[in-house]
Amino acid sequence: MAKSVNPDPWEQVARRLGVDLYLDLQPDPGDGPRGRGGRRRRSLAEALREAISDGRLTAGTRLPPYRSLAADLGLARGTVAAVYQELIAEGWLVARQGSGTRVADTPRPGSASPAAAGATPGTPHHDFGLGQPNPSLFPRAAWIAATRRVITEVPDTAFGPGNPQGSPRLRQALAGYLARARGVRTDPDHIVLTTSVMGALGLLSRTVFGDVLAVEGLGLPFHRQVVERAGTRTVPLPLDRDGAEVRRLTADTSAVLLTPSHQFPTGFPLSPARRADVMEWARAHDGLVVEDDYDGELRYDREPVGALQALGPDEVIYTGSVSKSLSPALRIAWLVLPPRLVDTARNAKGPRESDASIVDQLILADMIESGAYDRHIRRSRQYYRRRRDHLTARLAAAGITVPGIAAGLHAVIPLSADTEQEVFTDAWRRGFALASLSLYRHPAAPPASSGDGGLVVGFGTPPASTFHADVEALMQLIADHRPR
Repeated sequence: MAKSVNPDPWEQVARRLGVDLYLDLQPDPGDGPRGRGGRRRRSLAEALREAISDGRLTAGTRLPPYRSLAADLGLARGTVAAVYQELIAEGWLVARQGSGTRVADTPRPGSASPAAAGATPGTPHHDFGLGQPNPSLFPRAAWIAATRRVITEVPDTAFGPGNPQGSPRLRQALAGYLARARGVRTDPDHIVLTTSVMGALGLLSRTVFGDVLAVEGLGLPFHRQVVERAGTRTVPLPLDRDGAEVRRLTADTSAVLLTPSHQFPTGFPLSPARRADVMEWARAHDGLVVEDDYDGELRYDREPVGALQALGPDEVIYTGSVSKSLSPALRIAWLVLPPRLVDTARNAKGPRESDASIVDQLILADMIESGAYDRHIRRSRQYYRRRRDHLTARLAAAGITVPGIAAGLHAVIPLSADTEQEVFTDAWRRGFALASLSLYRHPAAPPASSGDGGLVVGFGTPPASTFHADVEALMQLIADHRPR
């Protein structure tokens, strides 16, 4: 009878603790026993450095515990522990109590900084990026509580194939919420859920828009790009402090895309007179108005500007999402459609929902029904208002007035059009994430006049721990380029 062999206890540890990590540590055929431990240590250290340098191990990647990796590689635990300590000392790795050993997120010793190397920084020093709320505000506790309720209470049928219009429960909740918070006039049957506003525009481009779509002369590039890819030509409308000059719309235009509550990026709402003008055009020419209400809930020191859709539910397609209110990581958006277009949009999506998470839709519905979503919006509004006030106060102290900032998550800092690119390039070199105003100008729009330049900064994005320092760095950037 064969004698049983006790298994290596560290192999058991590896099975219990390990995350897989592939490292090519092929032994040298001519390797003798003398100095073998030192060679193995150098080989492991070099393999880890190479894996980090070539991007196989990205910043933040968690490494296996040293005991587990030692068991996987057949090395002594002390050898692996010594290599980890060596790479921590060199700045390749970081170790924190309770979170293990991870790949560092700072440049490695001897490597050029992103700005010096002429590459786009992976992690900006001063993050004023646009298009997202502050990630720390995501209502984790409310989302978890809603998730528990949904998973516990919904019937089994909720986990089957989805309706192409989206969850009936969320459409019901949205119809009530949008009516109450934004003045939208609709019912659940006229709402089609999508994953994003861009996806919604793509859906409309294939089915609803004609040959020509009018857009704002300054606006989100993806608005025009997604419809142009579908074959619709876009033409720009000039802008002023009353919003888009909608009286320039003609009978040749099939539809117009607007951000009437808070124009992006200038921040001005479409004036009451122009709201009336665009509705008159739509009714006279059987045209459609597409309203992107991208941050309509985030207003600070003005009365709410209601949705344009309320003036013409039969002429206006209303779209929005949770990207600014909750997170762009949640792929939930909606179209509120005139009755005649519901079947068209539903048929374009196909017989079942192909992209969206119905479970996430149910969780959002629960948050709206319980009031948790409203509470989150009100907390967020106060948080961003304090940030807006701090930024505008610092700019005012430098003699700079920022218009169009009564709502939203960004500000346009005015610059001369002649110096905009110079300041933006310097900001990029200093590690800022922000945008130049010219990025949003339609290619067919007239060139900017001398005073129509600017930097577009997202004041909601910087972490709380660095926000004031980031604002001071922004002020220094502006001061360094102001005429003396």
